[in-house]
Amino acid sequence: MDFQHALNGPETLQKPVGLQAFERHYTVAQLSKLWIFSESTIRRLFIKEPGVIKIAHQPTRVRRGYTSLRIPERIAQRVHRRLQSIS
Repeated sequence: MDFQHALNGPETLQKPVGLQAFERHYTVAQLSKLWIFSESTIRRLFIKEPGVIKIAHQPTRVRRGYTSLRIPERIAQRVHRRLQSIS
């Protein structure tokens, strides 16, 4: 099932808590391609969004620190609806 179908179909209903771990999770790059926004815009939209999985990698002497995001489909749908209501 593609993302656009999920936004408009009956699948937008809340999933039971136990099944949320198995729902589709998007990377920043995947949502960037789907929504035709830059990766930095997607990151800004979701970095403080409740429910987004954030995996922080601490900096070392050799490598910089960074945070990986995994965005559950239901959270992406919520933000998409919010953005639609703004415009």
